[in-house]
Amino acid sequence: MTTPSALVRPTGVPFNRRLGARLVLLPAVVLSLLPPRRIRAVLAVVRRGAAPATAAQAQNARDAMCAVSLLCAGPKGCLPRSLGAVLLCRLTGGWATWCTGASVVPPFNAHAWIEAEGRPVGEDMPDDYFARLLAVGPLVTSRSRRP
Repeated sequence: MTTPSALVRPTGVPFNRRLGARLVLLPAVVLSLLPPRRIRAVLAVVRRGAAPATAAQAQNARDAMCAVSLLCAGPKGCLPRSLGAVLLCRLTGGWATWCTGASVVPPFNAHAWIEAEGRPVGEDMPDDYFARLLAVGPLVTSRSRRP
């Protein structure tokens, strides 16, 4: 038996943000095909020089990815959605923490998400529902810190 569901796609995303999301969609999908250590290595290079993203910036990037792609909006699109969101944040000069992990309660459930200001962005689960296994956060240096 299947459960009927409908994808919720954000509306009201500005044109320039949708355009940016379309630009990072292909690189995000390609990255999602790589092994985790390669993804981490690529993201470690891309994040250089970026300031930590705010929760609003991260949510806007996540919404834009869901607005332009059914894959990203779908329940199995967490990896390209999260990769696209961090890349979109990077286009605007920020960097959200990209995370992958697993649920802490059975059944096993792998997931990828983004965090900003120490909290998951746009997730319907409690903050501690997933345990981080891999994370690529912003580099905090004297040049990237905000006053």
